[in-house]
Amino acid sequence: MAADVRAGLTRPFKELSPRYFYDERGSQLFEDITRLPEYYPTRCEREILQNGSAEICEAANSPATLIELGSGSAQKTRVLLDAMLDACCLETYCPVDISEEITRETAEHVAAEYDGVTVRGLVCDFELDLERIPVAAPRVIALLGGTIGNFEPQQRASFLRRISNLLGPEDRFLLGTDLVKDRQKLEAAYNDSQGVTAEFNKNVLSVLNRELGADFDPDSFEHVARWDDKNLWVDIRLRSLTDQVVNVALLDMLVPFAAGEEMRTEISTKFVRAGLEGIYAEAGLELTDWWTDTSGLYALSLARASD
Repeated sequence: MAADVRAGLTRPFKELSPRYFYDERGSQLFEDITRLPEYYPTRCEREILQNGSAEICEAANSPATLIELGSGSAQKTRVLLDAMLDACCLETYCPVDISEEITRETAEHVAAEYDGVTVRGLVCDFELDLERIPVAAPRVIALLGGTIGNFEPQQRASFLRRISNLLGPEDRFLLGTDLVKDRQKLEAAYNDSQGVTAEFNKNVLSVLNRELGADFDPDSFEHVARWDDKNLWVDIRLRSLTDQVVNVALLDMLVPFAAGEEMRTEISTKFVRAGLEGIYAEAGLELTDWWTDTSGLYALSLARASD
């Protein structure tokens, strides 16, 4: 964290990594976001899973192990777990998340609900610790919720290459991706009327205050979310409301912000199928199956390692 924050706050255009949103409070705020009326991705992904889990399970070679990256509370995942149980193939579920509290709760709840299923929770940053994931096969590695959209292009390419290297011949990668659509719907999803997304965005400042001895005043920043049609992503930032200097004590840094200056905290890339196929191919993956919700707002895709 110290190295990331120092690098991000000393660039001409300041940036913070979105991985630091997800302390216990941040994880809970994100769960709240998924229930907001403006935030369609969770509902669309759940619809796909409810309608197509049996087909997904069959296409993924009836895997014995489901590894879920960024599992959170795994509410949607239970639909897929049920389909795997119906196919009499599920042996192990591995929730992987950066929050120990959320991972522990998820593992305990799933273990209590699914008798006979081995649950192995793993607390880590899966961008850094991907190779620690259990290797029992056949398996499906799932990254749901559109999380791949938060990766910078080079970061995404590196992550997908590592996924490709992890997959055996019978393994599959299940990916949730938000699709390109009109600006109004996209921007509303990241700037809700209740202000929950704004609170989630500002939570990263509270994390830095606690972990690095910073003195950010969240009330002196405002949440900004805008669609960038050149890069095909929603650009999420915090804008300073005044001239101010923030002290990050543990880094021995004074960080100036001008009134109106913006700091990027997250991007959320949107995809089209042809573009995703090309991204997969560059990483050594082949798209084998594709499902969307009835409105065509969101997609799940299944990929395997290329021959």
